[in-house]
Amino acid sequence: MNLRNVAIIAHVDHGKTTLVDQLFRQSGTFRDNQRIEERAMDSNDLEKERGITILAKCTSVDWEGTRINIVDTPGHADFGGEVERILSMVDGVILLVDSSEGAMPQTKFVTGKALALGLRPIVVVNKVDRPDERIQEVLDEVFDLFVSLEATDEQLDFPVLYASGRNGYANDDHSLREGTLAPLFNKIIEHVPPPSADPDGPFKFLVTLLDRDNFLGRILTGLVFSGSVKTNQPIHSLDNDGKIVETGRATKIMTFHGLERVPTDEAQAGDIISIAGLTHTTVSNTICDPSVSEPLHAQPIDPPTLSMRFAVNDSPMAGREGTKVTSRMIRDRLFREAESNVAIKVTEADDRDSYEVAGRGELQLGVLIETMRREGFELGISRPRVLFGTDEDGKKTEPYETVIIDVDEEYSGTVVEKMNIRKAEMTDMRPSGGGKTRITFSAPSRGMIGYHGEFLSDTRGTGIMNRLFEKYGPHKGQIEGRKNGVLISNGSGEANSYALGPLEERGILFVGHGEQLYEGMIVGENAKPDDLEVNPMKAKQLTNFRASGGKDDAIRLTPPKKMTLEQAIAYIDDDEMVEVTPKSIRLRKRFLDPHDRKRASRAKQAA
Repeated sequence: MNLRNVAIIAHVDHGKTTLVDQLFRQSGTFRDNQRIEERAMDSNDLEKERGITILAKCTSVDWEGTRINIVDTPGHADFGGEVERILSMVDGVILLVDSSEGAMPQTKFVTGKALALGLRPIVVVNKVDRPDERIQEVLDEVFDLFVSLEATDEQLDFPVLYASGRNGYANDDHSLREGTLAPLFNKIIEHVPPPSADPDGPFKFLVTLLDRDNFLGRILTGLVFSGSVKTNQPIHSLDNDGKIVETGRATKIMTFHGLERVPTDEAQAGDIISIAGLTHTTVSNTICDPSVSEPLHAQPIDPPTLSMRFAVNDSPMAGREGTKVTSRMIRDRLFREAESNVAIKVTEADDRDSYEVAGRGELQLGVLIETMRREGFELGISRPRVLFGTDEDGKKTEPYETVIIDVDEEYSGTVVEKMNIRKAEMTDMRPSGGGKTRITFSAPSRGMIGYHGEFLSDTRGTGIMNRLFEKYGPHKGQIEGRKNGVLISNGSGEANSYALGPLEERGILFVGHGEQLYEGMIVGENAKPDDLEVNPMKAKQLTNFRASGGKDDAIRLTPPKKMTLEQAIAYIDDDEMVEVTPKSIRLRKRFLDPHDRKRASRAKQAA
């Protein structure tokens, strides 16, 4: 069988999933009358809503007698754990870049991993029909990127195609605006080598993705490195040290065809397949013939840089909206996530009611929390904190990020000033056309927590920020946090517009009339740096005295500021938490009782 295994790499929103849609259509994977959704590979609800790829997925198309297995990779560095594993399954990569935006930081992250593995890229300049395209400059940027990532001469001699994924064409000539994707299919077959697997050796298979099915149990996906496997063949799995994890049979073998898994009786070396039948085997384990005792080498994964505390929801409103509220349920769910997502580490805290979850970034952990709340969980989430390290001399180190900001020239001064406050160092500043400036910073991750909302306000929503983990560097010392205090409810009950009206003068409100409140819940942001306890439930006394001067007029409240989950996590301070339930996101103090809060702040000052 003629086989090619290829991964598609692109920055968020550069058109990767739309291009895969067209590859399906033009290869005849779908029937003419088959109803399919746009961006078919973004199969889970969160991916559809956010318009980003979160999970790496496999698919395959047939083109003129050759089967092309395609792996769709996430474009965001927070989901890099997905990317690092799947690159070991492929023999080539397609790098997709926007004809206007060019090579962005997320592109750099995945491309660096691919080049280090010796994979030869095909560069596809997408969206060539954009009015602001700058194709030649973008190609120069890609070449410079490859050089900076220490690509070999062979990798630098890459073929280029000019495409429009949405309109379904790719050409060798950048001036053409018509055609089909046949040149891309042919280029993959010609440029990507067939799998270098050993068809005659004993069966060996490295698990890179883990999925669950209600009927089949664990579904383990990966590449067959050698030999072949038949249905019901005896197999065993080995961990990285060569110890046997479990023994069993390959009860079901599936290959990919379009969006579906198709059962097959036998799979050959070099193919990407899924196996069911094992219950304990997980990602990076080797499934093989019982005669094999040496495991395959799994790619090392970059360590997590950020952690949050996931606690049982202990607010007075706990258990009203969610169905999964106990620590045991939260524990099982988090350990199940850590099993399939190798970039997440879960440790149990001493109090047994909370768990420290470490990951790559706020977005990755935010997606996990959002998924859990949709499953019916109630949680208390702490402020994210970075994971510090130590260098060879025993000095404290912290994670740094490369931050690339595209902003209108008039706002660049404000952005530079705010980034300086957050201990960021500017490494590059250049005009990027259309009255915009591209500024590059090296910034400690600590300083970037909670900045995105402020950044959008400073740039009137026109700025674009991209972040990428850079290195562990020297500790930068104290970084200024949130400037404003909060308004805290001093009792429980229903918010009243009569009380909320005067509170608007104190700051920005997060709650509206009629909302249920409890003591210690954050109802707004104070205009001053200190926290302020307020009574948002005070009702008007009903008497037979009339107020003079028309003061009895209806109170008009400004609509409250409602935060998304990511905004709430970024907003809170160290002594605050986000209460997450399937229906609500509330901000609260960690200690609801004011006396407990005072004791905790005194203890912190004494320390």
